This record gives sequence, structure tokens and C-alpha cells, in this order.
Amino acid sequence: MKSLVLLLCLAQLWGCHSAPHLPGVPHKELACDDVETEQAALAAVDYLNQQVGRGFKHTLNQIDKVQVLPRRPFGELYVLELDTLETICHVLDPTPLENCTVRQVAQHAVEGDCEMRVLKVEGQFTVLYAQCESTPDSAEDVRKVCPNCPLLAQFNDTRVVHAVNAALAAFNAQHNGSRFELLEISRAQLVPLPVSTYVEFAVVTPDCVAAEGADAACSQPAKKQHGFCKATLTEKLGGEEVAVSCTIFQTQEAPQPPPEVANPANSPLAVDPPGPPAPPAPVAVLPARVVSLPVHRKHYDLRHSFTPVGSVESASGEAFKPEKPKVTQPVLDGSAGPVPPRCPGRIRHFKI
Repeated sequence: MKSLVLLLCLAQLWGCHSAPHLPGVPHKELACDDVETEQAALAAVDYLNQQVGRGFKHTLNQIDKVQVLPRRPFGELYVLELDTLETICHVLDPTPLENCTVRQVAQHAVEGDCEMRVLKVEGQFTVLYAQCESTPDSAEDVRKVCPNCPLLAQFNDTRVVHAVNAALAAFNAQHNGSRFELLEISRAQLVPLPVSTYVEFAVVTPDCVAAEGADAACSQPAKKQHGFCKATLTEKLGGEEVAVSCTIFQTQEAPQPPPEVANPANSPLAVDPPGPPAPPAPVAVLPARVVSLPVHRKHYDLRHSFTPVGSVESASGEAFKPEKPKVTQPVLDGSAGPVPPRCPGRIRHFKI
């Protein structure tokens, strides 16, 4: 009898340890290519492009990992690892991301690598944490595809700076009455044959319009107007030739930060099953802004895209790093064939 009682007690004790922390709120298992996963990933990429201050928009290429953690009292936390690719649309270009062409390998593509934490509450996604970096494709990979294609050049190369200045002067000369200034050099390549320099750069109108008859004085401030230019400076025996084309974007009012509203995500949240501590409340998405960066580089690394308030790590003083998701091995069924792995997901464009 004593053995039977002891056995029942052990069974009850085992049941207590094995029961979930909150019955009815199981740990959701999603594959990288599930619809819900992709929705969270697209929200993360949209947030990324709103934060980027220089360079080009990025688009989703592959979802590497996903982990979904239920939240108390409501919501789900998506922990994502994403690969992105640079497009040809500048961050100031109002063209929707889905209409932006991905820059190809032969053009020296740039890949982004991101870790994102996205909260989903009542169908709405809010980015809680974002950390990204980006790197150009290796010269070896570019040469395999296109042996004679030019590689990315440094922004402060004297030939690059000269080509940008010459192109901007030519564009202003072609458009009497308008004056644009250089905002940033976005991309540059030194072409071997014919010997030339290819550049892409962003321009902006000055803060104020000079008053007639006054060199230093300015009249009322003018609305800033942005544009994006592509140019080629070709070296010739008799001198040099500049070909430039610019797209001037429509003047838009600067977006204002959304007002503070009651948000369920601002209430205390807990993770089930037990895991890392909950991060602070979600941070409002701020309008993109240009920050000063060194020019001795060949592209603008995404790691510089987030201001301190745009990162939970910076706001809280410590990084929110949940446990790595466990990778489940595919189950083999002789009748149906091998089951595809849950992650990583499909490649939407190409792999660098």
C-alpha cells in the first residue's frame, strides 16, 4: 500500500513539472515560410527602411530562423533572423518597396543580416528590437559572374569626388533657376573600359533662398526638395565628358512622430514558457534622418541605421537576447517522401 501511495505522489509531482506554465497558451511552432512568419518579417523590413538614413532601401530575401513566444496577457513575440538585399531605390525615393528592383550580383550586390523582435497584438505588428549589418558581395563572387564588371569604390576616392562635383555642376547648369547641393554620395564604381567613373548621389535644395542683391542674406526658408542622380564621367584625350540624369522627388511634408496612445504593449508582459525577460515597451517609428558618417567606405552599413531610441538594447542598457530556437529534424515518411526543413525559408532573389 505504501508503495502504491508513493507511486501516486511521484506521478502527481511529474505532472506538475511537465505541465505548461499557462495551460491553453502553447508554444507556437512556425516554419520560416509560413504566412504568419512572413507577415512579421515584412513588418520588420518596413521598419528597417523607415530607419535607414542613407543609402538604399532593402528588401526581404530569406527568413533564416523564427521563434514565436506567447506573451502575457496578450500577444505573440516573433524572434526573427532575416537576410535582405539592397535595391536600386534610394531611401528618399517614395517608390513603394515592391516596385524597387533588387541590385544584381554583376552590379556588386549588398546583403543585409538582421535580428528582429516583432510583437503581434490583435493583428498589428510592432518592432521591439532591431539590429542589422550589411556587407557588399565579395570581389571573387562578382568576378565569377562578370569578370570585367567594376567593383564598389570608396566614397572619398578623388576620382569619385571629382565625378560627383562635375556631375552636380552640369545638372545645375542644365536647369536654370534651380540650385541643388550634394546630400550624400550613395554609390561609386571605377570602370576600366572605357576609363570612367560611375556615381550615384543624392541632392537637396539649400535651407534658404539667397535674397537678390545680398550674398550672405537669405529670404524666407524654402521647402526642401530632394533628388537622386546617376552620372558617368568618361576620360577622353581631349578632356572629359559628363553624362548625368537626376530624378527630383515631389516635395513632401516631413512626417510627424505618432502621438502617444494607449497601447496594450505598454503593459507588463511575460514570456511563456519561461524565457528571457520582457523588453521595454515598443518604440515609436521615427522618420528617417540623415546622420553624419565617415566617407572612407564603399557603402552605408545598416548597423548605423538605428538611433539610440530605435533600439531596445540602447534604451534599456542591455540587449534582449532570447534563447536560440531549437531546430527540429525533418520526419521521414516512406510513403510521402522527406518533409522539407522548417528553416531556413525560401530564397526570394539570390544568395550571396
